[in-house]
Amino acid sequence: MGFMILFWIVVIIGVVYLVRYLARPGTDRWRDGPQHWQGSGPQGSPQGKSGALGILEERYARGEIDREEFQRRKSDLTS
Repeated sequence: MGFMILFWIVVIIGVVYLVRYLARPGTDRWRDGPQHWQGSGPQGSPQGKSGALGILEERYARGEIDREEFQRRKSDLTS
């Protein structure tokens, strides 16, 4: 009986520590969502540009779209 109570105390303490670990400010696992990706790293938008314009510039730089399509889409995004 004593071991069963000790077992459940250990399980509860473990769950509490796990929740506290996952909720720490340094661990951005679920809270940030898609906005975490914008503006940070190679996939984010450079120098504060909108996410769509940054993606468009990346596609043009990789050669996925030609100059005419880039200009047309850029004017759509900035107007």
